[in-house]
Amino acid sequence: MSDKPKIAAVVGCTASGKTSLSIGLCKRLGGEIVSCDSMQIYRGMDVGTAKPDEAERDGVPHHLIDVADPSDPAGYSCADYVRDARAAVEDILSRGKLPILCGGTGLYLDAFLRGGTFAVTETDPALRQSLADYAAREGNGALHARLCAVDPESAAAIHPNNVKRVIRALEICMTTGRKKSDLDRESREEECPYDARVIGLRYHDRSILYGRIDRRVDMMLDAGLVDETRRLRDAGVFDVCSTAAQAIGYKELFPYLDGQASLAEVTETLKIATRHYAKRQLTWFGAKEYVEWVDMDDPDGAGKLRSFGEIVNIMENIILRP
Repeated sequence: MSDKPKIAAVVGCTASGKTSLSIGLCKRLGGEIVSCDSMQIYRGMDVGTAKPDEAERDGVPHHLIDVADPSDPAGYSCADYVRDARAAVEDILSRGKLPILCGGTGLYLDAFLRGGTFAVTETDPALRQSLADYAAREGNGALHARLCAVDPESAAAIHPNNVKRVIRALEICMTTGRKKSDLDRESREEECPYDARVIGLRYHDRSILYGRIDRRVDMMLDAGLVDETRRLRDAGVFDVCSTAAQAIGYKELFPYLDGQASLAEVTETLKIATRHYAKRQLTWFGAKEYVEWVDMDDPDGAGKLRSFGEIVNIMENIILRP
């Protein structure tokens, strides 16, 4: 038996049922949810990120939702997430509760589970802004050249136009006196400080998942996705935040907002893009040995879904196993 503090994570592709099942687990095991979604961290991006509202949360505390401003030019990095998730998990554990990470951003979860020396590096908003101002004034190449001078390994791995990542790498060097590449290398060698039970949700019958995705897209549109996209674009969010600009759910609607396509056309484009994204998520998590898979449908049942209670029971047994 491990003497490390126990945590859990529920992962999988979009529309797989992670949120409702995680809330069910929290109700049963006395847990709190730590979001592991690279988009739900942003304030004002609610419909397009399928952010659970207060009714959906059903009284279960959620952490790392609405913690960042998408208009911040420095953005919110994976390192920022690991630092903040670590603080949330430690707070939950200190109160005798079970932290349950929930989301589909595999990169964030992977970095969190690695332990990561870089997780404790500080952020400096004033420094970030000054570096962003420098890039705007002198050009992205000039900012990248500064990174080349102090951390050539990181510079070689980051495109000059990925200003957010260049700024973060420079910030680490300037606030810690150490190279981001060195800290990344050390983080890969560290052991996870937690006894983490990672549960992945999957569907053998892919048509069931695709049906769920299509219904979710329709619900988002009914909930005001077009208006939210228009508001965010008018505010310049997609020009400033590269993460938001690439998010599935917003950019697909631009042709409709510009009068270049019908709502039906962009809706179909969004559904197809979401299915492709789900495939990429499943590929990512499928390559991770730490994921224990739970089948949402009966492998022998020709599309028969398992009940909510049955799935929660299976997940609970995985988490409570010695």
